[in-house]
Amino acid sequence: MSKVTVERKTKETDISVGLALNGRGKAEIETGIPFLDHMLSQIAVHGFFDIEIKAAGDTEVDFHHTVEDCGITLGQAFAEAVGDRKGIVRYGHAVIPLNEALSTVVVDFSGRPFMVFRSKPLKGKIGEFDAELVEEFLHAFANNAGITLHVIVEHGNNLHHIAETIFKGLARALDKATLPESRASGAVSTKGVL
Repeated sequence: MSKVTVERKTKETDISVGLALNGRGKAEIETGIPFLDHMLSQIAVHGFFDIEIKAAGDTEVDFHHTVEDCGITLGQAFAEAVGDRKGIVRYGHAVIPLNEALSTVVVDFSGRPFMVFRSKPLKGKIGEFDAELVEEFLHAFANNAGITLHVIVEHGNNLHHIAETIFKGLARALDKATLPESRASGAVSTKGVL
């Protein structure tokens, strides 16, 4: 579980991600989108991952392509870092509060991408950031990490608080799921593989 590097270059974005699962929570993130930088830093700090992200995108159009492609690339980095998924706990969950907001996040490194997102519609701006892009990031991340991801926003009014509970919850759930499982000789599955 050493550091992995994943790059993605399209006509819309140019992204490089470095990830160490057994890190210390070090975040070096520059996406050109301050709120996204803030949320991705939550994943590093609260998941104890070392994450480096450099992204350039067509933010003059809007933030969608950069947000989605950061989700794709970070998801690919997690998939590569866990490899065949042998010897990891596999499952993780977290319930995270922030003032009036509360979210539950559950992950399964199943190799079967799927996402359930249960929340009131996240519509509106968080600074210059469209709140609906939170869900777009999560879909891209889950599909490319090869995880089943459930996000349930229990309650909350402040969009910033809601988003932060989701990203902190994702961080803690990923941390638990990627920890070594010393009792397993292979993948944690009755099939023996994931």
